[in-house]
Amino acid sequence: MAADPGTSKSRDRVIRVTYLLSSIDVSCLFMQFAVTPYLAKSLGLDTVGFGYLQTVFGVLQLVGGPIFGRFSDQYGPRAALTLSFLSSFFYYMILAFTTNIPLLFLSRLPSIFMHGLPGAQMIVTDLTTDQERAGSLGKLGLCFGLGIIVGSSLGGYLATRFGLYTPTLIALAASLVCCVIVMIYIPAQTKAKQDGGALKGSESRSLQGKPSVFNFGELVRLLQFPGVMAIFIIKVLSGFPIGVFMLMFPIISVDYFGLNAATAGYLMSYFGILQLVVQGFMVGRLTSRLSDDTVLLISVLVSMVVGLGQVVMTNVFHFCLIAIPMVFTLCVSGVITDSILTKAVPPSETGAMLGICASIQPLTRTIGPTIGGYLYKHYGVPSFGLFNIIINVLLLMYLINTHPKRKTAKNN
Repeated sequence: MAADPGTSKSRDRVIRVTYLLSSIDVSCLFMQFAVTPYLAKSLGLDTVGFGYLQTVFGVLQLVGGPIFGRFSDQYGPRAALTLSFLSSFFYYMILAFTTNIPLLFLSRLPSIFMHGLPGAQMIVTDLTTDQERAGSLGKLGLCFGLGIIVGSSLGGYLATRFGLYTPTLIALAASLVCCVIVMIYIPAQTKAKQDGGALKGSESRSLQGKPSVFNFGELVRLLQFPGVMAIFIIKVLSGFPIGVFMLMFPIISVDYFGLNAATAGYLMSYFGILQLVVQGFMVGRLTSRLSDDTVLLISVLVSMVVGLGQVVMTNVFHFCLIAIPMVFTLCVSGVITDSILTKAVPPSETGAMLGICASIQPLTRTIGPTIGGYLYKHYGVPSFGLFNIIINVLLLMYLINTHPKRKTAKNN
């Protein structure tokens, strides 16, 4: 039976277990990302078909993120994470028996509810104060970076040594183990009660009325809270140019930098290590010393520097230098906007808000390749930098213009 998260000791234990679950979940997922292209090729799927496969995965994650968030708010984190890991189990089980292309596409269906990282974010959000939240969410990013490194390297090693299906079988078993850990250590409810257990306003409506988790009108209502839509748009736009560039990076690494598969893999590991450093040691320190608005402004300025670097970049060494501020701005803007948005909505609906935030990355994966392909084909690599600069100049102007208004609103 899971411990009551009310005490400081049990709360810290739940958060540590959540970090562990997140690391395992991301590692399993990236084991699959490492071997799926080779599995698809062995089944006769061409490049165009593989693009469709990725699009299916992105669309399912895009639709499932907000639904998963509302499910977590209504039924608690234990039920939500159990749903996520059971979905992962069926995803890996179908993949383990995939011998043709239709089954490969069918294996993507359970991914609609595979949201282990957003589920972990929901628990951390519930169990931390406003002051602790950004730093604690940043540590989840540390787990994500660790998962990238472990999953990518372990998946490739296992597939090479023991066959393409070995990483899938290990991920399948790990998902079941995670389900057991969730049932033992994650409490059924982590949201704090207010006023002697009575929830107020919209919180009471969300729990008493139990509107359907598929009620997208409730998601629209969340975006109408004061300041939410503006920060959400900033979150979408600030990471979009770099996200598009990273989606095109496998092609850029071959065509523009002339790298082989092994070297490209090392670069991704380097990216993961940078993320470990930034999320684990920089985000918490920044957010503890500076206000949310200041940190957001810094991330936009750094992103403009990244754009300038992309414009003049000509070789891999240049990219390795640019990757440092690139990872910084991605990590910081992602964590700080999540923190701001969860503070702007009632505690009973932070899960739904994080679910909406979780849909941004799948949205980028869905429409990004089309935009990135057009930019690369017609204007080359420097166009990604110009795109980044234009977007962030507009965001900078907006943030400078609205900062006094937000400061006045907070003081009132």
